[in-house]
Amino acid sequence: MEDVKDPKIGVLLLNLGGPETGEDVEGFLYNLFADPDIIRLPPPLAPLQSMVALLISKRRAPKSRLAYDSIGGGSPILQYTRAQADLMTKSLKDRYGIEAKAYIGMRYWYPFTEEALDQIREDGINALVILPMYPQFSISTSGSSLRVLQEEFAKKSDVYGPKKMFHTVIPSWYHRPGYVKSVANLIQKELDSFTPTEIEEGTSEKQPIPKHILFSAHGVPASYIEAGDPYKAQIIDCVERISALLPTEEEGVKVHLSFQSRVGPVEWLRPYTDDVLPSLGEQGVKNLVVVPISFVSEHIETLEEIDIEYRELALESGITNWRRSPALNTDVTFIDDMADMVADALNEPSQSITEACVANNVGNLELESVSNQMEINSAGVGGVGYDDDLKGRARSRKGEIFNG
Repeated sequence: MEDVKDPKIGVLLLNLGGPETGEDVEGFLYNLFADPDIIRLPPPLAPLQSMVALLISKRRAPKSRLAYDSIGGGSPILQYTRAQADLMTKSLKDRYGIEAKAYIGMRYWYPFTEEALDQIREDGINALVILPMYPQFSISTSGSSLRVLQEEFAKKSDVYGPKKMFHTVIPSWYHRPGYVKSVANLIQKELDSFTPTEIEEGTSEKQPIPKHILFSAHGVPASYIEAGDPYKAQIIDCVERISALLPTEEEGVKVHLSFQSRVGPVEWLRPYTDDVLPSLGEQGVKNLVVVPISFVSEHIETLEEIDIEYRELALESGITNWRRSPALNTDVTFIDDMADMVADALNEPSQSITEACVANNVGNLELESVSNQMEINSAGVGGVGYDDDLKGRARSRKGEIFNG
């Protein structure tokens, strides 16, 4: 960034977005499923993407509204992202003397990424750090948001080109010591909350290890990993780094990893969280801390899927002492690490949007042609996915797959 004279620094936080009210749900779902990185149709059906999105969003909206009603009527993701942005810029100023303005670009609901870019242009920002709020990179999350930026930058090269605005991307950051430490600290707090009575209850001949941790990561279809998505490898590496700061099995703590939020007919990353919980119950596990490892703020997957659905399943499976590690939200260690990331990015060699996409295989994902099948690959979001019987409908009505 040394070539930028009189830098006016901006930080663009990229996130999923979410409906703030029940009335927003169907529109949010439409935007979600209209994204080919979320619902990836076989090439012959690609022109029907909007129609498919309309069908799925209308089918899923009533069920999704109920899920959002159970957590207060809407997603808190925007409020948390705003708080993170404000605290991060304050930390930048207080600890580095860097004046920066933060912008929020949501992928599927307001404020959209395009709106953030308009504001960035109006404010005359000439040095931009792009920070996806996903610790681990996936084609379906960070990759999708970066695609939007790539398209906008290409359309308006006179505004966003290198001669007009320096930019650099932080594509993933799960390995940063500050992030790892902040997650480990929150987990340790939950581990320490088990009482002597609960520890005694959780120790038996069948289960000699009294405390267990289940990292529950958001899943993606297995085909994404086969196409080069680095997400699974980064999740495994991330869990290993965090676990290294926690007690070992010899010290009475055992770590497990599973994947949640699968939807649709295709194979997703295994093991599934809703399979692992009953299995842990069968093994005599009584004391469990569940960690939402893919998420840095509370939203539908933590507050409804984990706190309500999975908690109920755990209790039914005999896991009597349930704990859930909170998302990072505005944790001080995490916020300071966000500021550190931005400061580091401004002083290190830059990585452009295109370079970040190429390095993480964005654009390489292709569906295999499956004869006599009309499969849909989905990287949907838990609580808002399409019904499993959609595949059956597609097979039985090949000529008019997505009508009504």
